[in-house]
Amino acid sequence: MYTQSFNVPDNAGGKTVPLAPSIEDPVLQAAFDTRIDADGRIEPQDWMPEAYRKTLVRQISQHAHSEIVGMLPEGNWISRAPSLKRKAILIAKVQDEGGHGLYLYSAAETLGTSRDQMLEGLHSGRAKYSSIFNYPTLTWADVGVIGWLVDGAAIMNQVPLCRCSYGPYARAMVRVCKEESFHQRQGYEALLVMMTGTEEQKAMVQDAVNRWWWKCLAMFGPPDADSPNSAQGMRWGIKRVSNDELRQKFVDATVPQAKVLGVTLPDPDLKWNEERQHYDYGQIDWNEFWETVNGNGPCNKERLATRVKAHNQGQWVRDAALAHAAKKQARNIKEAA
Repeated sequence: MYTQSFNVPDNAGGKTVPLAPSIEDPVLQAAFDTRIDADGRIEPQDWMPEAYRKTLVRQISQHAHSEIVGMLPEGNWISRAPSLKRKAILIAKVQDEGGHGLYLYSAAETLGTSRDQMLEGLHSGRAKYSSIFNYPTLTWADVGVIGWLVDGAAIMNQVPLCRCSYGPYARAMVRVCKEESFHQRQGYEALLVMMTGTEEQKAMVQDAVNRWWWKCLAMFGPPDADSPNSAQGMRWGIKRVSNDELRQKFVDATVPQAKVLGVTLPDPDLKWNEERQHYDYGQIDWNEFWETVNGNGPCNKERLATRVKAHNQGQWVRDAALAHAAKKQARNIKEAA
């Protein structure tokens, strides 16, 4: 439903952004720039500017944190899912999100940062994750809407990353996007079923859409004019499509789906613009967005506390795994002697 983005070309305008001044070795920098300009891939063993490395570590680790924290809003609905089928689907989805986090932590580790460092940043509150996961899931309809809208927005953001200039990140995103496509479709199908049910169920879906719509539009990040890192990210081939372009693509793709579903998107300014050949939409509340990003959302403290608690309670598992690995290594050495 959103994976048609695979066939949409990148915004070539990113390459017109001037290269940032560099204090790196000019020969190595020139070779790196040449590969970037040719739309080539940078691999872990290749030389790269420190600023490029730091940008990737920040982006990939935040992406990984978002996958891990993103398990929480839906995880608490596993035991309350309305049927065995829905329970099995939700378990599979939450498990997928955990796997996505592991792929991405592994990709970030190839840049020379440890998983412990990344997790310490998350648990201390210094590292960010997607603000969308700091809102409560009040009803079962929220789970469907997260699948349809939140995962739909994620796919729109993430499909271009399959062409990211950093090889390990790009390769990890291919599998992530395929699985996210399943998540989006199962969410939409769950809502279709509810919309054929009682009036109470239909109202539940509409209420969930009303609460999540604007938050999903904010997921693409601030307007391009207020996003200082976007231009450099696009110049390096890390980011392939701008925030505003992705947001517009999401709105254009979602409006027809809402019509099929039978829900109203909560925006009185939403209308087709014949001249632009796109939908116009209203103003996003960026004050709410930044309040949530800065730790003042409805569930920021709850999400972080739950994540830290789970990590601490799992320490014995990590200790046991390390002890087993050390014991196995010692036995192999002894047998080889």
